[in-house]
Amino acid sequence: MPQYAVLIFERETPGGVADIPPEVMKAHGELPGRIAELGGREVGGLALEPTWTATSIRGGVVTDGPFIETKEALAGVFVIEARDLDHALELAKLTPIMDGGVEVRPLIGFEVAEPPSTAQPGGQPPSTGQPS
Repeated sequence: MPQYAVLIFERETPGGVADIPPEVMKAHGELPGRIAELGGREVGGLALEPTWTATSIRGGVVTDGPFIETKEALAGVFVIEARDLDHALELAKLTPIMDGGVEVRPLIGFEVAEPPSTAQPGGQPPSTGQPS
């Protein structure tokens, strides 16, 4: 199935994650199951630290703070599999939001990289001791 990124934008709060109501956190935990009930799949996701923790690079110059100052910040992203864009939008509407919204973008060739601990020098998988 095609894959889509769901970008979560929220107004930042002074306490960061600590200010997210428990019911919103619970709803985020239940989201993969709700997506599956509608025929989609959550591939993975992550939350981002507040924008004040960001470091930006523009033209080789490193500065503290976000790349762009906005009233809503990118708070997290998750990847879903859906039949098509309309299905992805239906699934993305399930995203719990306090005071913001989501953006849905099709992905091109999304692949999960192997964890570094499983690769040998030169990118070879670990030996099983069995001839190949």
